[in-house]
Amino acid sequence: MVVLIILVVLLVAVALISVYRLIMLRRGGTAAILRVLPASGGQGWRHGLIRYDEDRLVFFKLTSLKLGPDATIRRRGIEVGDRRGPRGDEYDIMTDEIIVTEVADTEGNYELALDRGARAAFLSWVESRPSDRTRRMPGL
Repeated sequence: MVVLIILVVLLVAVALISVYRLIMLRRGGTAAILRVLPASGGQGWRHGLIRYDEDRLVFFKLTSLKLGPDATIRRRGIEVGDRRGPRGDEYDIMTDEIIVTEVADTEGNYELALDRGARAAFLSWVESRPSDRTRRMPGL
């Protein structure tokens, strides 16, 4: 009987986490495919959505039960690298309209696959960050 109660509690907890995650995803965002580097071939890509905050980009995987974002890219110190089209077996999950962009911040390296409009929005978000010289010093 105790085992049954534990199983029911675990099932309810997983159901609540799933509903919470679904609500988080339904709030909106931009469809994206992301992978953490280094990766080989077409491995490691995860479908999800990104949201822009004032100082960070957050990525939510579609198939995760994590309560928070699955990846966070900080706006400060972000480096946008080369862009390319999909290669080889990446065409299994991407089309010719997708542009893969290398992105790095102080915490890691990523590849971000976005369509043209979403990539323009991403670059606009990156380029509109305030310069380090214009930031106010604390206490002034």
